[in-house]
Amino acid sequence: MAGSVSGSRTHHDTAGGRGAAASGWTVFAAVMMIFGGAMAILEGIAAIAKDDLFVTTSNYVFKFSLTGWGWVHLILGIVVVLAGCALFTGALWARAVGVVLAGLLVVANFLWLPYYPFWSIVLIAINIFVIWALCSPQKDARA
Repeated sequence: MAGSVSGSRTHHDTAGGRGAAASGWTVFAAVMMIFGGAMAILEGIAAIAKDDLFVTTSNYVFKFSLTGWGWVHLILGIVVVLAGCALFTGALWARAVGVVLAGLLVVANFLWLPYYPFWSIVLIAINIFVIWALCSPQKDARA
């Protein structure tokens, strides 16, 4: 049967799976953005609800209100989760927005270092991986 679906070869089969791996990085970035956004939301809620939970250092260059930072993290986290969901569509604008938002989260978590260092370093690393995954070259499955 020449028209059989099981006997046909797709682009992914002939390209050694490279197209699937490229789209896999986008899925990885989307999942990490949703995870990082959820962590930023929890970070924001914790700072808004119980700002006395965090230890503040007196000798740090950047001094901000913890409640204000809580609102920044909460709003940024919600936007990042929405952008992560939009990445599943594969739209180019979602990739660009994802890179910008992940960069903003890197800066926000850098400024959050004196309040919760370990959490901040983990979220900085996650967002750097997101930027790398979104900026890595993508193979077009239609080519």
